[in-house]
Amino acid sequence: MTFAPVEPEPTNLPLILAGPMVRRLQTDRLVLWLATSAPLYGRIVLHPGTDETVLDKLDLATCTRSIRVGRQAWLHLIEVPLNAADGDLIGYDLQLKAGSGTRPLSELVPDLLYPGQPWPTVAVHTRLRQFLHGSCRKPHYAGDDALAQVDRRIEGGLTEAEARPSLLMLTGDQIYADDVAGPMLRLIHDVIRRLGLYDERWQEAETNDSQGLFVSAFTYYHRESLLPSTRENRLLQDLFFGGVRKPIFTAVSARNHLITLSEMLAMYLLVWSPQLWPLLDRTAPRLEDRDKAEYERELGNLAGFERSLPAIHRALAHVPVYMIFDDHDITDDWNLTRGWEEAAYGHPFSRRIIGNALLAYGLCQGWGNDPERLKPLLTETIAPLFESASEDGELNEAVHDRTIDALLDWEEWHYRLPTDPKWLVLDTRTRRWRSESSPGKPSGLMDWEALTELQQDLIHERAVIMVSAAPVFGVKLIETVQRVFTFLGKALMVDAENWMAHPGAANVMLNIFQHARTPKHFTILSGDVHYSFVYDVGIKHSKSSPEITQITCSGLRNTFPEKLLPRFDRLDRWLFRPGSPLNWFTKRRRMTIRKRYPEGMGGRLLVNQCSLGYVALDDEGRSADVRLILSNGEEIRFGAPHE
Repeated sequence: MTFAPVEPEPTNLPLILAGPMVRRLQTDRLVLWLATSAPLYGRIVLHPGTDETVLDKLDLATCTRSIRVGRQAWLHLIEVPLNAADGDLIGYDLQLKAGSGTRPLSELVPDLLYPGQPWPTVAVHTRLRQFLHGSCRKPHYAGDDALAQVDRRIEGGLTEAEARPSLLMLTGDQIYADDVAGPMLRLIHDVIRRLGLYDERWQEAETNDSQGLFVSAFTYYHRESLLPSTRENRLLQDLFFGGVRKPIFTAVSARNHLITLSEMLAMYLLVWSPQLWPLLDRTAPRLEDRDKAEYERELGNLAGFERSLPAIHRALAHVPVYMIFDDHDITDDWNLTRGWEEAAYGHPFSRRIIGNALLAYGLCQGWGNDPERLKPLLTETIAPLFESASEDGELNEAVHDRTIDALLDWEEWHYRLPTDPKWLVLDTRTRRWRSESSPGKPSGLMDWEALTELQQDLIHERAVIMVSAAPVFGVKLIETVQRVFTFLGKALMVDAENWMAHPGAANVMLNIFQHARTPKHFTILSGDVHYSFVYDVGIKHSKSSPEITQITCSGLRNTFPEKLLPRFDRLDRWLFRPGSPLNWFTKRRRMTIRKRYPEGMGGRLLVNQCSLGYVALDDEGRSADVRLILSNGEEIRFGAPHE
């Protein structure tokens, strides 16, 4: 059956839907990402800070790559050459054709500017002095959004480059594609309608096209009934689910799991910007009685998320922000085991869902991390998909499938920054070291080849900042619990996803730290786990042991179950205290672990609050000052390390 395309609303759409967001900043270039409701015409003008002197003026046609993703939706990456030095403040203004005239950012998005600013400014930092990081931002979580605290840090040092954070690193789960509130899905569908985001078709599902999905009785709170199941995959079924029919998608909250590419793209527009929110319909769709109360509760939580968006939108226009995916950006348990991969990629519908999420990540996150690295993927693979859209707004199904095949084979999501210290962002999701002995055992977070490349990147460096979505050195008790469940064949039940879960990956990573030419100072940033902690790690009986500081900050808008975490905290400190024989049964027995206790927490090690991480480096590249900035603005400092 053919569904007529839904016409987008022609009125009252803002020109700028999201952004501009500063995505990469070096002495020789500035990269901005933004989304608009019309083609981008105009120019970008650069200034020394807020001074009216013009450093450069470029026609956007000469420095912008654009991809049309809907009838009234374009994504753009603007790359502007610079001739800057460390410590320079650069002001930028987009003067865009809107209606019958040309309008600057101060008119197009006045809330994007701090008081007294004529345009946004960014600080160039080649030598990293201080930076911010965080992960796990779930819009309908019942708590405040700590990402909004970036805005306060920037405003406090607005006129001084030295006072600005060097960058913001988002270490995973920037969106939750697999855990979506009913009201958020309602807003997403309104965005799709208003912007005319492209439709699509797929195979081997109860509903085989996007318009049919949107009007399905299962589309709100019952999508687990539509998701592909493992009925035919007896191996995975018996291993993980005891023969019970279960979805391939294992998220507990998959009732509103995003499916179409248009849904994924609309989600990004809503989490990055407040621009569309005032236009959207919050009225509940037709729901079963048991779902109505949940809809109203989630709607209240989303109101708090919406209130934080103007500050976040402004902050992301004033600081370079880098990102990497974790599982919820795509789906829970993404590539956790070989068995999961065989089931998920072997079914056309689940393969399409995962591919759509990865495609949306590439356009809205990955593209700006390293435009040169992704240029072949954008030019040869992604752009042709959107160019295949028919006149009635539907993507070509065969081209869509080929695009996803290419995306799933892509191995260049990792990247590096030429800063001091060197900054390395690891892909711990798509280059897995799969278990050969059992499809139910957790895969290593990076395979041997990827780890070998990492070792080459580390040689001869004095100090390194390394980003791993999952902690390299996690909480031993929690990893032990995961190991027990893995032994019982239930790895998916406890997200048994840590560096020590796979012997090959664990041993290679630990050997890298012990290599004679390994950097003297490591700072490892991670998220994923929904609590925060800091370890200082060294190698026993080694005169040349590197100094490793593992900093985990999670989440920005999510936490661990409150009643459970204190018990894990107490048991871990008692069972794995220094001198405990249990330490000899861990893969880290060659390492010394010293814990930095958060001040004012009564001896607890793990902090379970929505927070943004802050790190200041000393002249040697060591993490001299590590703090959490809570969502209410209070700060928790991690003290000196203890055995």
